[in-house]
Amino acid sequence: MKKQTKFLSTFANIKIRPVVSEEKDKYLSVASLEKLKKFLPDINTEDNIDLLPVAFDACVVNRVNKNGDVIDGETAAKITKNFVNKPINVEHNRNQVIGCILSASFSKFGSNESLSSEEVASMKQPFNITLGGVIWKVVNKELADQIEESNDPTSNNYMSISASWELGFNEYNIVVLDENEKNIENGKFITDEKEIEKMESSLRSFGGSGKISNNKYVYRQVLGKVVPLGVGLTLNPAADVQGVAVKTEEKALDIQENKSSIEMLNENNISQEADLNVKLERIYMKITKIEEITDSLLSQVTASSVVDFIAEEIKKVSDQFVTEKAEKDNAVKAATEKYEAAFAEQEVLKKQLAEVNEKLSAIQAEQESKAKQEAFTLRMAALDEEFELSDEDRQVLAADIKDLDEEAFSAYKNKMSVLMKEKNKAAKKAAQDKMDKEKEQEMKASTISEEVKASEEVAQVPTTQEVVEQAVDNGTKASVEIPNSAPASEPTVQEKYAKAFSLDGFEFRK
Repeated sequence: MKKQTKFLSTFANIKIRPVVSEEKDKYLSVASLEKLKKFLPDINTEDNIDLLPVAFDACVVNRVNKNGDVIDGETAAKITKNFVNKPINVEHNRNQVIGCILSASFSKFGSNESLSSEEVASMKQPFNITLGGVIWKVVNKELADQIEESNDPTSNNYMSISASWELGFNEYNIVVLDENEKNIENGKFITDEKEIEKMESSLRSFGGSGKISNNKYVYRQVLGKVVPLGVGLTLNPAADVQGVAVKTEEKALDIQENKSSIEMLNENNISQEADLNVKLERIYMKITKIEEITDSLLSQVTASSVVDFIAEEIKKVSDQFVTEKAEKDNAVKAATEKYEAAFAEQEVLKKQLAEVNEKLSAIQAEQESKAKQEAFTLRMAALDEEFELSDEDRQVLAADIKDLDEEAFSAYKNKMSVLMKEKNKAAKKAAQDKMDKEKEQEMKASTISEEVKASEEVAQVPTTQEVVEQAVDNGTKASVEIPNSAPASEPTVQEKYAKAFSLDGFEFRK
């Protein structure tokens, strides 16, 4: 059954960068290729002319790379030997394998002094994994030539090619570092699985920015079963490594001429041949400018003179290049510092603006809250003034109107005027006034009726005259029986009034 690792990292990116890193810090010092040559595998290149021995730093342990990955010293001590016999390819393209790794070692970061496995297992500071191998010239002769050229200090391609490793692994922790910090000895390690799950979306390997705040960055620490998969030669290594060293040999310039190569066309040429030998024995002549090199001059000077002139010209160009590069680097550095200062100032302004906006939002929210409360209070007061409300009514109305705007509240109030008309104070007062008025009118009418009745009763009481006249009438009509023994005689007027107005017949009122 074929085993596969869960994660794969090539520890490189595709952006082509300058040969000399602009991110050098106190830990980084570009090592001379000469210091790497002691790690070259022992190959007899005379018998194996198709092989090009190489040595290079594959990575820096305990120091994060540009892809956001890192391994510690303990892991490096365990896995480094497994780089042996793994392929060397071009830019991590496994279809372009051009060599093989033959040796694996450790060296100090910045100086390439050898380190043992025992020393690095407990080291917290950065150090290199340094590998040696061979490039198969017959596979890609042009690339082999380019690697050799990158070892030539006079070449524009000097140290332009570096190595970048590939790993397979199943586990990882997260390391949190401050901005511009690369060494994990100064970081905070996140080992809890739940915390790792929360933060892993910020990792560059998962498509994140690598940042969790303005000055905090996150990196993946490779752990567990780690399998070295090989090395890719690249123009832009992810780690702080640089250069691939090769075995070089001094090539002496042979200035002897083979006279047998000169064709003897006739006897006249013999003198020319003698002249040529004389010219080869002439004293050394110094060439000062390229215009001096002519066919005539070349027939008089030694080859070493031309070589010296070319070497001097190359040195001049190289010195000029170094000077111009230093000026450009200084200009870039100044521009970078200016940009970083402007960026920092912009960040401060952004932060201040955010604080102002936050305070303004708080003030606006407070004002809106006060305005809303005042509007609510006025609305409830208006409803209380218009309607007779119970506590239950007020709770329902408050819930309905608390979030209404003016237009919606106006419509709601009109609706309540219809639904609660029986509780309208003005309507109820008008109805009560009407009832009071009607009652008052009824009371007045009742009083008048009683007065009329009393008046009628008073009118029915006979006056003194009426009593007298009635009495007279009654007295007139009364028959007076005269005893048979007494003579009949008629009563006098005085007797009539005396009988009619007897005291027993009157009721006195005080």
